[in-house]
Amino acid sequence: MSALHERMKADMALRNLRPSTQEDYGRLCSAFARWHGRSPADLGSEDVRAFLVWLSSEQKRSASTLGVYIAALRFLYGVTLGRPEVMAPFTPPRRAQKLPQVLTGSEIQALLAAIRWPKHRALAMTRYGAGLRVGEACALQVTDIDSQRMVIHVRDGKGGKDRYTMLSPTLLAELRAYWSAVRPPRPYLFPGKDGCSPLHVSSVQHALTRAGLVARLKVAVSPHMLRHCFATHLLEQGVDLRTIQSMLGHSDINTTTRYLHVTTRHLKGVRSPLDLLGTKEGQKASG
Repeated sequence: MSALHERMKADMALRNLRPSTQEDYGRLCSAFARWHGRSPADLGSEDVRAFLVWLSSEQKRSASTLGVYIAALRFLYGVTLGRPEVMAPFTPPRRAQKLPQVLTGSEIQALLAAIRWPKHRALAMTRYGAGLRVGEACALQVTDIDSQRMVIHVRDGKGGKDRYTMLSPTLLAELRAYWSAVRPPRPYLFPGKDGCSPLHVSSVQHALTRAGLVARLKVAVSPHMLRHCFATHLLEQGVDLRTIQSMLGHSDINTTTRYLHVTTRHLKGVRSPLDLLGTKEGQKASG
């Protein structure tokens, strides 16, 4: 599907899709074509259905992964091939609403201490200290660190939006120490091996996973765990949801409110009705 792939690449560039999205869509549509051994131009809804069933039942792909496949194929058929009716029967599968896993403060300390390389440790501290997505942290440029106003400028975040988030004194000190020791080439604060492009997210996650094993954490370290910890720990300090929403870059406050279900601060002063049985207070409560 080389010619079709080039057309799709051009269409994605015209619509200014993020580079990572373009890469993912191209890769997933190529996988669809390889599975059938035919060009997607010669395939239809039943062929898409067979592929998605195979991904779900045989490959055991998650609902979120299936959703990305559907989005990629919807772009291919709806935009590049001009056949939106092919994808009309398919909607992203419902995702299970699982609560984010969160580490304690002491577990965060153990995790950071277990990261061997200064670059990866400074990047992990940036993700936890400022609530950044892993891709946002990797893409930071030196000029995005504003020590005068104590903020970090996050460029081209999710949805193509810029925002500011906090720059803590502890994080600033860590970044200055990292800069003095490593002197990374500009423009990126955390460059990859070639020095010209940002550190790849897979390298970051590999280092964090390894650190979690060294620190003997009870749970596996997921890609967004440090961001989840940032939001939850702020809530437990009493920071309001709107402020946290702004720093996380959530367009919908409902996305931020899920952290209310993770924090336990609001439960600490509540007494169970079981504890009130047989007491005067319990009798008043029951009428």
